[in-house]
Amino acid sequence: MDQTLIISIAAFFGMMALVGGIIFVFRDFSSSKAEDRLAVITGKKKADEESASLLKEEFVKGGLNSLSDQVAHFFEKFGNLKLLLEQAEAPFKADTFLLMSGVSAAAGFALAWFTNAPVPFCPVAALATGSLPFMWLLFCRNRRFKKFALQLPDALELVGRALRSGHSLASGLSVVVQEMPAPISTEFALAYEEQNLGVPIDEALKSMLKRMPNLDLKFFVTAVVIQRQAGGDLAEILDKIGHIIRQRFKIMGQVQALTGEGRISGVVLMALPIALFFAVYYLNPDYVMLLFTDELGRKMIAGGIVLQVLGALWIKKIINIKI
Repeated sequence: MDQTLIISIAAFFGMMALVGGIIFVFRDFSSSKAEDRLAVITGKKKADEESASLLKEEFVKGGLNSLSDQVAHFFEKFGNLKLLLEQAEAPFKADTFLLMSGVSAAAGFALAWFTNAPVPFCPVAALATGSLPFMWLLFCRNRRFKKFALQLPDALELVGRALRSGHSLASGLSVVVQEMPAPISTEFALAYEEQNLGVPIDEALKSMLKRMPNLDLKFFVTAVVIQRQAGGDLAEILDKIGHIIRQRFKIMGQVQALTGEGRISGVVLMALPIALFFAVYYLNPDYVMLLFTDELGRKMIAGGIVLQVLGALWIKKIINIKI
């Protein structure tokens, strides 16, 4: 077996062992989730956003196993992976997602190695395939956010009608759960269950806002908090918020139509250098390999990557018009 392949496999398993050791070191040895849940139910601990999320996980979804808790807790120090999985409504847990990413990276590395690709391409292929699960997760998350935003005006109108008919705000949330499809019915159901378990309704709505960071939902949560503190006609406020959301959607559609050419130009400009590189490599590999074997070539690759990223950010800044 090639010595380079042996070294690569040993480095892969060494990195996996290092990650496992770091997870064990950063493990939280404080009170368990069961103890935190009992403290919330008995009133000994304030039902803040973390406690509300705890109630939601344990009572609605059944919770995570100990390995998933350790992995999610570790990644919360660098980025909330557990929250990302919840926002995307992924059908798997944090440890399963990391395993999928590792398997995808190993498959990409093996594919590049056994197809006799240049050695510098092997880690690039592993990085590209390893990021595919994460890209899919972001895609599902954004698609769910967009669907939630489109359903929000109708949900606010339902809550407003329920308030006018004499129902409470909690009953209005229940109407949304019964009458509307997912994902908005799922999120309102979680908020409704949390307030049934004793969490204040404004805290339950703030927990929903943390899961679905939507500006219009923030207006709704803020209106509810102010109304509970100072009073006022909440139904009328919800109708006005719904009208504003619909007008914003109308303007956003016009902006999307006007910036369509810019978006297509950005995609073409970003994909053209990559496609041209692979085409030239297929026609004349020795000509392209100078970029990796020569010092000036490596500097040119680094500069090209930096310019590609800057160009993508600049084009996105131009076509991303805030409304």
